[in-house]
Amino acid sequence: MPEDNVTSGTNGTNGTNGTEPRVIATDAALDLISEIKADHPEILFHQSGGCCDGSSPMCYPVAEFQVGDHDVLLGHIGGVPFYIGGRQYEVWKHTQLIIDVVPGRGGMFSLDNGREKRFLTRGRIFGEDEACPLPGR
Repeated sequence: MPEDNVTSGTNGTNGTNGTEPRVIATDAALDLISEIKADHPEILFHQSGGCCDGSSPMCYPVAEFQVGDHDVLLGHIGGVPFYIGGRQYEVWKHTQLIIDVVPGRGGMFSLDNGREKRFLTRGRIFGEDEACPLPGR
C-alpha cells in the first residue's frame, strides 16, 4: 500500500508527543466515512474479535451501539471514535490498525453494507522504539 494513501487517525498528524496513533485510515476509508456521515452524522467504529461478521471493523450509528465497559478507545479516524473489544485489544495491542476500503458488502449491521464497498482492517506491528499510548493516558 503506497504511503501517500494512508492518513493518520487524528486530523492527519501523528499521535500525541510524536508517537504513532493506534488507528489510522486510508484516503478511501476517509471518503467512505464522509459518505456514511452524510446519511448518519453521528457514527462510531467497533473492531470485534470476529463473530458474526468476522473481524471487519463495524460502523454503527452512535445511538444504536452501546460501548461496553471493556471496550477500548483506540483513537479517531475522520472525526469518528474507533473502539476495539477488550479481549481483541489484548491480542492486537502491539499493532497499529490501518482502516482501508475494498469492494464488497459490509457487515450485516454495519453502515457500509449496501454500498458495494466495505471497511477492512490491515495491521502494522509497532517497532520496539515506537511508543503507542492509548488516547487520554
